[in-house]
Amino acid sequence: MTTATTAPEAPASVGQVAGGNALAGTRTLIRFALRRDRIRLPVWILALLLGTLMTANSFSTLYSDPQDRANAARSMDGPAGLAMSGPRHYLDDYGFGSMLSHQMLGFMAVLVGLMSVLIITRHTRAEEETGRAELVRSTVVGRHAHLAAALSVAVLANLALALLLAFGLAGLGMEGIDTAGSLLYGFGHAAVGLVFAAVAAVTVQLTAHTRGASGMALAVVGVAYVLRAAGDSGENGTLSWLSPIGWVQRSYPYVDNRWWPLLLCLALAVACAAAGFALSTRRDVGAGLRPEKLGRPTASDALTTPLGFALRLHRGMLIGFGAGLFLMGAMYGSILGDAEDMLKDIDQIQEALDRIGGAGVAESFASMVMVVLTVVAAVYVVMAALRPRSEETAGRAEPLLATGLSRARWVGGHLAVAMGGGTVVLLLAGLGFGIAGAASTGDAGLLPDLVGAALAYAPALWVTVGVAVVLFGWFPRASQAAWIVPVYAFVVGYLGQILQFPGWMNNLSPFGHVPRLPAADMDWTPLLLLSLVAAGLVWLGLAGFRRRDLETK
Repeated sequence: MTTATTAPEAPASVGQVAGGNALAGTRTLIRFALRRDRIRLPVWILALLLGTLMTANSFSTLYSDPQDRANAARSMDGPAGLAMSGPRHYLDDYGFGSMLSHQMLGFMAVLVGLMSVLIITRHTRAEEETGRAELVRSTVVGRHAHLAAALSVAVLANLALALLLAFGLAGLGMEGIDTAGSLLYGFGHAAVGLVFAAVAAVTVQLTAHTRGASGMALAVVGVAYVLRAAGDSGENGTLSWLSPIGWVQRSYPYVDNRWWPLLLCLALAVACAAAGFALSTRRDVGAGLRPEKLGRPTASDALTTPLGFALRLHRGMLIGFGAGLFLMGAMYGSILGDAEDMLKDIDQIQEALDRIGGAGVAESFASMVMVVLTVVAAVYVVMAALRPRSEETAGRAEPLLATGLSRARWVGGHLAVAMGGGTVVLLLAGLGFGIAGAASTGDAGLLPDLVGAALAYAPALWVTVGVAVVLFGWFPRASQAAWIVPVYAFVVGYLGQILQFPGWMNNLSPFGHVPRLPAADMDWTPLLLLSLVAAGLVWLGLAGFRRRDLETK
């Protein structure tokens, strides 16, 4: 007698399980993203928090007398000053709170936007570009889970920053910085951060490349800042209402405490996020909505060399930083003619300029501004110098090095672009600064002086590259520590001049050994020594890379 057997029921397929819930697995991906960013996000948040608290605390020292604050308000009450800071309405009662919002909100909005954009691209497009998203999506994970998780992490990061700013500022106990204004100030940062996170949720759908998505989103951040600056320096401020940065500034923390402009930010963030989800359904995993251009039938001869290939990989970033630094230099140069009138009543700034020395206020002020331009150039060289690390971890370096290409030549191509490209963006920054500065002051001699002052920082940039190479070669998992160099240079080299940090702190930075042209006289000795240090660091880093195994995630 035979017994009937029943075949086991086939398990539901992944498509059947996840297909009905496009957000399946989101909570798991959120936890995974927070685990991956357990160091990155706290560093971002603490840096933004401490920078704000230090600035607010410095105001009590720099502008302790009401007359000092009144003088600062008068110095800001001009097109150039308003373009660099914010709306004129803050100047009506220039206390510590209104001063903080006026001078910091626009600047901080750019940094918060940068943090938010990088969160989204790191956990969406970068996952697709490396192939990890496709692997994860083959399990019980919905099609919208990655984007929803990335946006959730951005929301959590911005809310954490908002609360820390609110309670941190309220806890300072400074006159004019109350709890209500601090809450609005903090949540203004969160609102603008969510806007740019949502913008990145759209740009990651348009291109198949992480750098392209980040570049488009950061271009929106730049346009928003330019619109804000143009509107605030104008008569009626209309253009500022086209910018989310302008909306946040017009919430007027510590002045009027208006919450409704933040609703505009939230509405735009929701609209852009919804557009990002909708657009994600119109493309395949790993692809972008923008079609790839057809390449040439054969590669150019330049792409067969390590230098030519590296230049092709870095081309977009190099062009972007070059154009951005030229415009940034031109913006600073446009106020160079008004620098003496803007700063004559601010004793602490005058003391900092006197320590620099120089024939006049314009030259001393230009020396201070040159530090800012150089730090931005240092951001480029760190990104370029760490590109081999991303190529290595993504698995693209191993096939190349399996051929006759040596490790030294492969890394050397990237380093040549980093060092040469850094010099080029310095040149462009000096050109923009010099052309606009010569026009605003009527002194044509400033053009070659400011170009030379910018190029004098090239050896310090090369040392920055050398530090990144040493970390990449010997301590690859600590490569991100190279960011300490530009951050330290800005804090000590720029803010330290105003806050009167000890001189030995500036000597720890390679940028602190560069002659402060055009205010100071040229001295070739430190530049030659910096060049030798850079060469030694590059040699040491290459030696380490030749000795270790490749790491592929």
